[in-house]
Amino acid sequence: MTVTQSDKILHFPLHQRHAELGAKFGAFGEWEVPLYYSSILEEHHAVRERAGLFDVSHMGEIYISGSAAEKFLQELLPRNIASMIVGKACYMPLLNENGGIIDDIILYRLAGNEFLMIVNATNVSKDYEWIVKWKNRLANMCHGEILLRNETERKGLLALQGPKSAAIISKALGTAFVDLDYYHLKPWDGGMIARTGYTGEDGFEIMVAVENLPKVWDRLVEFGKEYGLVPVGFGARDTLRLEAAMPLYGSEMDDQTSPLSVGIGWAVDFKKASFVGREALLNQRKEGAEEILIGFVMIDRGIPRHGYPITIDGKRVGRVTSGGFSPTLQQNIGLGYVPATCAKSSMEFDVAIRDKSVRAHVVPLPFYKRKK
Repeated sequence: MTVTQSDKILHFPLHQRHAELGAKFGAFGEWEVPLYYSSILEEHHAVRERAGLFDVSHMGEIYISGSAAEKFLQELLPRNIASMIVGKACYMPLLNENGGIIDDIILYRLAGNEFLMIVNATNVSKDYEWIVKWKNRLANMCHGEILLRNETERKGLLALQGPKSAAIISKALGTAFVDLDYYHLKPWDGGMIARTGYTGEDGFEIMVAVENLPKVWDRLVEFGKEYGLVPVGFGARDTLRLEAAMPLYGSEMDDQTSPLSVGIGWAVDFKKASFVGREALLNQRKEGAEEILIGFVMIDRGIPRHGYPITIDGKRVGRVTSGGFSPTLQQNIGLGYVPATCAKSSMEFDVAIRDKSVRAHVVPLPFYKRKK
């Protein structure tokens, strides 16, 4: 995408649109992003009850193509890429040799020999360099052409989320997308529309060339008015994903985190003969994860925040990774890492909030799950 830069702060292509809508801006890595337009609470409820439109054009887009693209990705990634049909998307971790999570990604199969990898904004350069490194290592094994393209600066991404999203996209962009299954995509306008999202609601993500982004945003806003569609900022994006217990890179995951600890072991196919990090994860699976990500609800008053200690009988046993007030549940909730022995449902512990011990208990995840 084309971005503007001032004092090393990057702006979305639609920055002016967001400013005209009265967005309150804040920092997200190198980006200045809309935090909210009306309020986090109002925007959160709008997505749960109607629909919200997010600008997520900070995300990265990396294309992998060529006659050996499938073979290469099969060796690199921990899911069975060979079984992915055209039009299918798969969520998975991008792993290092130690089984740590370099990033969590979604891989889309656009054609027989063409794939798209959507990566987190702060990891674009790191991920691309890692993929290039392994392309060079595996080139002789793959016996064919592997082409890599980082299209991040030329692509924009919008997310339409909420129970009314299908009706809106049908009117605004066509009926062809209403019947898309979850984690499937169709090509559109030089990009794609996928039934994916990061809110726990039904929804779509629309990727187009950056020059086409304004007209797509405006069209969705126009046709979404009758359904109560509102623009939504990064504040509600975080409360929505937290309720759905969707991990955030940099909070629940980093290069040292095992997918077995964070609870995404289901996105690793150990039946595969090889992938980067396989041997390390096999050893971890045999020995058992040292710590596990759990969800918890505060019993006493207090809002858990990233980095707060989790204690039992005054002894630190873990840490909070994400936390806040749940607008849907009307409770203070959080995610955090604790030893496996402390991860039993209903088990109680304390969160140290401003040097005060505040009671909490473990609950099953996710906190919120939409009705089908």
